Amino acid sequence: MAAPVLTAPGCAAWRDGKRYMWLTAVMVPLLAVVGYGLWHRTGLGVHWWITPLFVFVLVPLLDLTSPADPVNPPEEICPALEEDRYYRRCTYLYLPLAAVGLVLGAVAWSGGHLTPLGRLGAVVTVGTVTGVGITTAHELGHKRGPLERWLARLMLAPTAYGHFLVEHNRGHHVRVATPRDPASARLGEGFWRFWPRTVLGGLRSAWDLESQRLRLRGGRVCSPRNEVLLGWLLTAALFGSLAAVLGPSVLVFLVAQAIVGITLLEGVNYIEHYGLARARTPSGRYEAVTPRHSWNSDAVISNLALYQLQRHSDHHANPTRRYQALRSFEEFPQLPAGYATLLLAAYLPPLWFRLMDHRVLAHYRGDLGLANVQPARRAALEARCRRAATVRSSASS
Repeated sequence: MAAPVLTAPGCAAWRDGKRYMWLTAVMVPLLAVVGYGLWHRTGLGVHWWITPLFVFVLVPLLDLTSPADPVNPPEEICPALEEDRYYRRCTYLYLPLAAVGLVLGAVAWSGGHLTPLGRLGAVVTVGTVTGVGITTAHELGHKRGPLERWLARLMLAPTAYGHFLVEHNRGHHVRVATPRDPASARLGEGFWRFWPRTVLGGLRSAWDLESQRLRLRGGRVCSPRNEVLLGWLLTAALFGSLAAVLGPSVLVFLVAQAIVGITLLEGVNYIEHYGLARARTPSGRYEAVTPRHSWNSDAVISNLALYQLQRHSDHHANPTRRYQALRSFEEFPQLPAGYATLLLAAYLPPLWFRLMDHRVLAHYRGDLGLANVQPARRAALEARCRRAATVRSSASS
């Protein structure tokens, strides 16, 4: 079936060649269901690893062997493109499929028939489903419609990350690329140091932001209008219902898969703004957010699987712009690969530093003072910059 042709006054007709490829994201929960079915039929726990192999092996291989996709829809076409409800339904579809995958994983765990390999695979598989689900919730949670906001809340419930909607929209988007933002990784900061800082910092920030909002409106902090408490209530209802039906032992599985999902999401956060910083203006305030404060990638398969989250600069410039209309520009900071590939590197700090530190310094033309630097690593990074400058000076002379 060919994609519909879109037209606009003064613009040539345009067709989205990736229209039906946007369903790539739902392969993640679908494969979890397939993995459960194969395990149930054969008893082999190895089938629980199909989803992680797809996300962390096949997608990176396809990214690395496929040409990048820098194509942007014509700006005149974007209003019609954003109004096409097909693209919204692609995101809506993720939630019910993820719910099925979560329930099947919980049933398999509580049945007591999983081998240790199968138990670990079930946790990683379902955690991957719910982790990618947070990126789906991210797309939905930036929209103003009540349906999309509620779907985002429900998608965040399996990872107990309901506060993400508050912190991301009203915290991260305001403080991005500054030392005040728990979701902006610093140059020289390893992922496993970043993880507790961003998880705990994001939680504190969300509570403070929501408490302040309610007090300004004359409401009570502990009330059903508190978005953070609402998110936690949805998680408690989900976990409690599954525990009531399947037994309390399933809570171990639910907590473990939530940790995997959170780690996947925070790995993406770590990549998106690593080392990038907004300068202070003469007034002492931070400069406005611009495209140079986010890392980007045109790796095509990762973009299809993550609703084009890798076009992150345009997302920060236009948070309500729908994923199918996000744009790529050559002058934005560019990653060496897509998120699916770089996640594994991010989890190995020495490899990550080797891949990315010199790119951050090149972005700032060797001026470490312009970057967002981990304080404990500043002296070592300054010494490295001096050595590099000495080598360049010797080479030029």
